[in-house]
Amino acid sequence: MNWKMWSLKKSVWVFHVNCGACNNCDIEIVNLLTPKFDVERFGIKLVGSPRHADALLVTGVGTKQAARRLQEVYRQTAKPCVVFCMGACACGTGIFEGAYHVAGPVDEVVKEVDPNAIIAYVPGCPPKPEAMISGVVKALAAI
Repeated sequence: MNWKMWSLKKSVWVFHVNCGACNNCDIEIVNLLTPKFDVERFGIKLVGSPRHADALLVTGVGTKQAARRLQEVYRQTAKPCVVFCMGACACGTGIFEGAYHVAGPVDEVVKEVDPNAIIAYVPGCPPKPEAMISGVVKALAAI
């Protein structure tokens, strides 16, 4: 195991990307930062730049407007980068199935850039903070 994978398991810095969400998932992610859930005890820290991030926390369906931006953000992250799809819209297309503005699910948008991308899914509309913490911890344990 290389040092990058070892450090990713111990302390993951995430960058949050909204790809067209209704903001319910975003509110739950902000809730993770409160003392009630305290994700920093797991070494999870929200950072302000993709260049500092080990993982992307993506909410919302991959809209045509946001798809290119998500790909550019993914290119800026250090590799290996874990992409966490938070919510039903990011995991698939949710209620926006077949809508005119949808480019596709987040995993398809990211895999256009890197076919070997590591992607983890946390379904729900919106997923509860406990489910998000569990999903992130289980995904990092599986690496």
